[in-house]
Formats: sequence, structure tokens, C-alpha cells
Amino acid sequence: MSRQDFYKECRDRFPTFTYEDYSYQLSDDEISITYSFSIDGLSSFHPTWRIARLNTVDYQLDNDLIDEMVFSLGMVELISYWKIACPPSVIIKNHSITKAQMDWWKKLYWGGLGEFYYTNGITDSIDSFMRITCDENTPGYTVKPSALKHPDMNSNAKVIIPIGGGKDSVVSIELLNGKADRYCYIINSRGATEETAITANLKDKTIYAKRTLDSNMLDLNKQGYLNGHTPFSALVAFSSIIAGYLNGISYVALSNENSANESTVEGSYVNHQYSKSYEFEEDFRKYESQFINSGVYYFSFLRPLSELQIAMLFSRFKAYHGIFKSCNVGSKQDIWCGHCPKCLFVYIILSPYLSLDELDKIFGKRLFEDESLIDDFDKLCGVIPEKPFECVGSRDEVNSSLTEAISQYEAKGVQLPVLLAHYKDMAHGDVIPFKNYKGQFASVHGLNGYFAKIVKDAIEK
Repeated sequence: MSRQDFYKECRDRFPTFTYEDYSYQLSDDEISITYSFSIDGLSSFHPTWRIARLNTVDYQLDNDLIDEMVFSLGMVELISYWKIACPPSVIIKNHSITKAQMDWWKKLYWGGLGEFYYTNGITDSIDSFMRITCDENTPGYTVKPSALKHPDMNSNAKVIIPIGGGKDSVVSIELLNGKADRYCYIINSRGATEETAITANLKDKTIYAKRTLDSNMLDLNKQGYLNGHTPFSALVAFSSIIAGYLNGISYVALSNENSANESTVEGSYVNHQYSKSYEFEEDFRKYESQFINSGVYYFSFLRPLSELQIAMLFSRFKAYHGIFKSCNVGSKQDIWCGHCPKCLFVYIILSPYLSLDELDKIFGKRLFEDESLIDDFDKLCGVIPEKPFECVGSRDEVNSSLTEAISQYEAKGVQLPVLLAHYKDMAHGDVIPFKNYKGQFASVHGLNGYFAKIVKDAIEK
């Protein structure tokens, strides 16, 4: 049976998904949250969250606001469970949202599940894939002015920097050093995230969150039910404003770059990084201000930059070169696997800035010499129109980086390794000159003048 046929069968057999309820407990140390979802006739699910509190706040916490933020985080969480059988009807019990909110959530789900539909070979439309209803007899949340104020912009302004263990968050941490009162935010800590916080001397200013998946979902995945990518960065968004509000921190500074806006499948809406895109960032800010209004401002600090510029900045911060890890395949072992498209992309993007010895120390092998990576290599540089389903930069950046790497090898009189020789033999059309990237600063971003100046000053050094 095809996945398309199985999709239709699941929707016929299990037509209803229910957001049953949510509960939370708030203490001086943390907020602990439990959600209750069900695919009626198949299974129930009870995922949990715990988000730490490090700071006391100088305002009275608004219980209704906290309740709405917890509910909203659950609206993101539910999509991981809905996709098991993709019921056409989603029912929200004990909570009311408007038609505008329903439309907003459907847009997030559709965009965030683009990869899920594409890789499973399933076709549907945003108009028919889901219908959301709620308990209209339950009063909706009334948005109020937030008690969390934004201070004057200086080194005392508190900023949360979500840490994933890769190079981008390192750049944010270091550029904001001395320019803001920095806090790290880590969901489900692992070696690279922990070492990043320690190296930045921010271990004692790290807000830890623990997200636990329900084992019933994992069991159903093993049985062959539908599975695939969901918009994880949307979980970061909604959970980080909870962390900010409960800790009295006015800003959440993501490290998503301008390159995240490019689709993964050329000429389509399918984007592995949809919830890292500027479109989602803007949508989130509008939703948060209109329907929640925590007072926490969510933005991507590195949005004006390309991956090439971030790699340039990261190359300066040598203390992190031995600890950062971006490889999803090797994440459980906290290693670079050396065989996946994410490892290859990071190797490509750093190659113009680091010596072979420095790259050897990071990756443990020379990826340009690995012929088995040619398919991934061709996807990254655009020979194949479908990019790898990973958080990787644009095709233009990859081509510029490879062209620069080749020129550096040739200037040193070093024989080109197999992947660079393969690249040189191909026709590529116009490649943006590598030097053109250095001073670029995208005009579309969410930075205020203070943060924008920090980034501009960094790339002009």
C-alpha cells in the first residue's frame, strides 16, 4: 500500500484528533506541564514539559496569561501526535480560539509539515487537510497589557539565546558578550549544548527545558504509522516566551540566518526550515502580540546574515571549535558522523576560513575526499534541485564557498580532492563572487537599531 493510500485509510479509520486538556504546576524553580491528546479510537498521549526558573520577577505574574502560553505551546506540541494518522478533524476541548487563530495554526501546520507530506509522497491541500473546531461555550483569553517592560537598550538588557549546539548560537553568544545580559536556553541538554554554555561562562545562567515525548507515539511509529518532520523551531518559539516571562527576560534572540528562507525543494513551498524562516518569525510575532502579549520580543539576531558570514564570524571563536556539533545523525553520541549532508555542508561553509588541520580537528576526516558524498554534494550545490532535508544554507552560498575553496587549493599548488575536482568539472552558470558576501546585511529582519549595530560592526571588522 502506498503512503498516500495509507494516509487516506488512516483518515477514514481515525477521523478525529482531540486536544483534551492541559495542566501545569508553577513553583519558584520551574513550571511543569502535562498535555492530554487523543486520536480517537487509536491511542491517547500525555507529553510533558518542564521549564526552569532562575530569576524572581518584579511584577505580579498573570495566571491567565501563563495559562494561554501553556495552551499555545500545546497547539504546537499536538502536531507531532496528529501526524501519526492525520485525522481530518481537530477538536479543542475546554478552550476557545477565534477563526483568525484557527487559520494561523493551520498555516503553521501546513508549512511546517511540507517536508512530511513531500517525503511520504502524500498530496493534499491546506483547505482540506484539517478542520479545527473548539468549545465555543468556553470564554476566550482576553489580551491585556504586559507587565514585562523593555528596558533601555544597553549591556543590562536581558536576552535569552536558545542553544542548539551548533555554530550559529555560538556567534550570537559571542557578539552579545558585553552588549547584553545573556542567558542560554537549552531544550533537552546534550554534550554540545552543555559545553557551549560552559565555554561561554553561562552555565549558571542557563534556563533548561525538558521535553518528554509520549511512548505511545514512539510505539505507533515502530508499527508503521505515519511519521516525519514537524516544525520544532515553533516549539522553541512558544516555549521560550514562557521562559522569558517567568524569568523577567524581555528578549529571545534566535540565531536563524537569512538563508533559512530558501525552499528545500526548488520551486515549491517545501522548506525543511519553515519554522526558522523569516515568514514564520514575523507570523509568530504578530500572533504573540495580538493573542498572547507576554511582553517578550522574539527575533532572530543573525537574520540579516548569510551562512557564509556566520561561518566567517564563527571562525574567530576558536574556543568553540572542538565542542560544537551540528550533525543530527550523530547527535545521540555527540559526534560528527562524517557521512551525512549536514556534516558536508558545515565542512563546505567553513573550508574557506579554516586550514585543513583545523578542519581535521573538528571533523576527524577530510570530507572533500569522500566520494560516497557526491549525491549529497550535488544536492547542496544545486545540480540536483532538491536540497538535503537538513538545516543547510542556500545553493548560491555553497557554490561561492566551493569556488573559493578551489581557488585556495590552486593558489597553494595543492591537488584538488575528489569532490572539488568533481565540482570543477561541472558547468554552474553564474556564481556569486565569494567576496560579495562579506558585507551583506539583509534589509528584512526583526532587529532594533541597537542589535542591528552590533551585527553590522561585527561583519565590518
